[in-house]
Amino acid sequence: MDDTGTNSVETSSEEALSSDLVKENQSTSPGRSVDARCVQCDECSKLRLIPTEELYEEIRSRFIEDPFVCSKLPNVSCDDPGDIEDYDSTWTWAFDKPNLPKTPPGFKKRLVLRKNYSKMDCYYDAPNGKRLRSKAEVSRFLDKHPEYKKDISPSDFSFFSPKIMEDTNP
Repeated sequence: MDDTGTNSVETSSEEALSSDLVKENQSTSPGRSVDARCVQCDECSKLRLIPTEELYEEIRSRFIEDPFVCSKLPNVSCDDPGDIEDYDSTWTWAFDKPNLPKTPPGFKKRLVLRKNYSKMDCYYDAPNGKRLRSKAEVSRFLDKHPEYKKDISPSDFSFFSPKIMEDTNP
């Protein structure tokens, strides 16, 4: 936050700014999960909400070689106002790393914010309901279920945890 009380974000062409937004929801517990995803336009620096997790993962997986621009979204241009103009104190911001692999088909990636807001934990739910918490668990799962091995490998999973922005914690 700068001295005017607003948040400013600067990125270079080598950095990707993609964010997971977590909103406190008193009715869901334990933990808080991602409620919205946004990316920053490489041309105008405006933040754009991404409507689906699948589209967000597609953009993030190729962000360095194919930077996001507003015109990649239907009926959106850099001339339009940003979807998010200021940080809202009801949201916790977590910044993701660019070029992470997309979630393999049939699996569900879950990011859960710890109650103390220190970090997000990453899990994958396998098609059979088994929760996978590490690449070692993915390897064991694939060894036990060889039907998945022909299409995926442990390198298709990233347990990278997005960085929580401390100035957005309640």
